[in-house]
Amino acid sequence: MLRRFLVRRGLLGLLVLWLVTLGTFCLFFVAPGDPARTLAGRQATPEQVELIRRNLGLDRPLFEQYLSYLNRLLHGDLGQSYFSGESIGKLLAADFPPTASLVLGGAVLWFTVGVGAGVFSATRARSFLDRVLTLLALAGVSMPTFVVGLLLLYFLFFQLTMAGAPLLPPDSYVAFTTSPGEWARHLILPWITLAMVMAASYVRLTRGSMLDVLGEDYIRTARAKGVPEQRVIYRHGLRAALTPVVTQLGVDVGTLIGGVVVTESVFGLGGIGQAVVQAFISGDLPVIMGVVVLATTAVVVANLLVDIAYAVLDPRVRLA
Repeated sequence: MLRRFLVRRGLLGLLVLWLVTLGTFCLFFVAPGDPARTLAGRQATPEQVELIRRNLGLDRPLFEQYLSYLNRLLHGDLGQSYFSGESIGKLLAADFPPTASLVLGGAVLWFTVGVGAGVFSATRARSFLDRVLTLLALAGVSMPTFVVGLLLLYFLFFQLTMAGAPLLPPDSYVAFTTSPGEWARHLILPWITLAMVMAASYVRLTRGSMLDVLGEDYIRTARAKGVPEQRVIYRHGLRAALTPVVTQLGVDVGTLIGGVVVTESVFGLGGIGQAVVQAFISGDLPVIMGVVVLATTAVVVANLLVDIAYAVLDPRVRLA
């Protein structure tokens, strides 16, 4: 039963991925604009433009171009950059580690803080602490990411450095394989920045979901039977309340894998987000399409993992 459930979800994910590749191809190659003219420059002759168009395969019918593009994708080839001529797979492989490190580390932090604070707030509904946490969550949702990042840089880097305690570096990325300690040290501020912005919505979502679950009949029955309160909250209540939270986590992680532009820029991490910005500025369509495919794949995989989590948290899901 579980296997069939996962197979159905996997096939649906492949269908979504195909539709996105089709839509992306149509958006960039059917829309007005001539990449060959952009690459050739304003002073190029028509013959030079035509030569570039022929080298890029842009003179072939769109249907043939799409079949060629799809065939390359099936073989793991995302194509080549118009400007550098490098393999897009290699370019994204170099930019992926900083983004993945930032997103996955930040996700652990914001999920832990958000769910913990949400449960704490829900079990003390309408208390002073609940109101304080609700106010902080609202402030976190309203705070722009670059403001949070700059404030952390000022207080936790600049002020500490001026005081003679340079504990945290300001920017750059160090590979995990080079030094795990320096890898984590360089990512502490970006992780906190991302978590402060993202955790706020998880506090509100967890609080609302927990309040709904704690009002259910089976929770009142468990309490009436004398089940310890901690067991009621964490074994019965939180397990059911996590379903919408896990859904949001899957969407957020999958989306952010496509690039955390602001956080990466503030802390100078490099990453996929900055590669996308540069590709948009230069009009490098294959790079943009490669990032779209990567981001879509990340969303599909994240949602498949969410479906597996559903099956673990609530066995009724795989029977639906």
